[in-house]
Amino acid sequence: MSRPTPLSGFPEWLPAERIVEQQVLDRLRHTFELWGYSSLETRAVEPMDQLLRKGEIDKEVYVLRRLQADPDDAGDSGLALHYDLTVPFARYVLERSGHLQFPLKRYQIQKCWRGERPQEGRYREFTQADIDVVGAGELPFHYETELPLVVFDALSGLLDVGLPPVKMHVNNRKVSQGFFRSLGFEDLAGVLRLVDKLDKIGPARVCEALVAELGATDAQAKAVLEFASITAEDGSVADRVRALGGSDPLLDEGLEELVRVVEAARQAAPGMLIADLKIARGLDYYTGTVYETSLVGHEDLGSVCSGGRYDNLASSGSDVYPGVGISVGVTRLLSRVFSQKLVTASRSVPTAVLVAVASEETRALSDAVAADLRLRGIATEVAPTATKYGKQIRHADRRGIPFVWFPSADDDGEPVHEVRDIRSGEQVPADPQGWEPPADDLRPRIVQA
Repeated sequence: MSRPTPLSGFPEWLPAERIVEQQVLDRLRHTFELWGYSSLETRAVEPMDQLLRKGEIDKEVYVLRRLQADPDDAGDSGLALHYDLTVPFARYVLERSGHLQFPLKRYQIQKCWRGERPQEGRYREFTQADIDVVGAGELPFHYETELPLVVFDALSGLLDVGLPPVKMHVNNRKVSQGFFRSLGFEDLAGVLRLVDKLDKIGPARVCEALVAELGATDAQAKAVLEFASITAEDGSVADRVRALGGSDPLLDEGLEELVRVVEAARQAAPGMLIADLKIARGLDYYTGTVYETSLVGHEDLGSVCSGGRYDNLASSGSDVYPGVGISVGVTRLLSRVFSQKLVTASRSVPTAVLVAVASEETRALSDAVAADLRLRGIATEVAPTATKYGKQIRHADRRGIPFVWFPSADDDGEPVHEVRDIRSGEQVPADPQGWEPPADDLRPRIVQA
C-alpha cells in the first residue's frame, strides 16, 4: 500500500498533542461542572431543514447519504452533519422539554463538521465545547453576565502552563439594530452581516457595500463605521453611542443590557472583557448579547470562543425556550498552540514506569509488579522483550517513560526490587506495594515547549 495523502481540514494530533488536548478538555469539564452545568450529548446528524433555517451556512453543510442510496427512499434524504452544537441543542430541548428542569444549564463537548476552505483555525472537522442556559418562557438576564465569567475561569486556569490569555469582545444586537434603525435602515440583518465583515475586508469595502448593496447614503455609511469603531471597558460605551445621536427604544434597551455585562465583568475579572460594537456574529439566531474572544497576541487567528443570546431558536407554537450560550473552539485554539509550539506534554505516553523483564521465564514476576503498581493508580507497562537491560532502558527513554523497574530475587528466593530514574540515573530499592513516583511524574502534564 502506498503512503496515503493527508486529508486537509481534518486534524489528527500527535500523541503529545493529544495529551494536551485531553487536559484542556478536562479543565473545561471541571470548570463547567463547578458552575453547575450538566453534560449532554446530541446525535451527529440533523434534518437538513433544521440546520439551514438559521444563518447563512448552507454552502458549508455536509449532506449525509448511503453510497448506494435509493433516490426515492425518503429515509436516505434530508440528513446532514451538524455544523455547530447550538442548533442540535435547541432541537433536543424541544423534543425533551417534558423531562427537563428549567433553567437548564448544560455543557456539550463534541465534534462538528463544516465545509470550510481549510486553513489554520478553520477545519472541516473540529471539536467545540459549548455551555448554554435555557429557560422555559423566559430567561433571567443575569445569565448573560455569568457565561463570560465561566469561560474566563476555565481558560485562565491554563495560563500558568503557557497558554495565551484571552480577551472577550461583547456587543448587543439590540444596540446595533436600534442604532441602524435610527439611521433609517430597513434591512437590519444586511447591515449586521456587512459590519461582521469589518475585520476581514476593512472599513472602505464595508462602506462601499453599504452604499452599493443596501442603498445607504454616504452619511449613513459613515455613521455605521463610527458606531462600529466604538470600544470601551466600562459603562462609558453607552455615553459614546448616545453622542452619535439617534434614538430608538431598542437601542436604549440594548445599551442597558450591554452596560450590565461590561460592568459585571469589570468587577469580577478586570481587563477580561471589552465592549466592541463591531461584533455582530454571522448566524441569524442571535437576538441580544453576542460574544467573541481572541487570544492576546494572536488576534489574527480570529475568535476562539463565541456565542450569544437567542430568544427564538428553540420555539414551537406557544412554547418558547430562550437561551444564551458560548462555544469554545477547542481545535482552533489548539491549532495555534501547536503551530507556534507554545506548550507540549511533559511526555507523550501516560506510562510512568516500565517494568523490565530479565527473561521470558520470569515475565510473570514483572507482570505481578505492574499489577501492584496499577492497583495504586500508577500507569505501568511491561517491557515488550527480554533483551539486555541497556536496550530496555533505551526503549523507555525513546518513549519518554521516566522510570524503569527491575524485579529480581535474592539467594533465598525473596523478591528484591529496584527502580531507576533514567533521567538522573539514580537507582534505589523499592517496594511495588508502597513506592510512589514524584507527583509531577505520576501523569503527563502540560508544560511550556
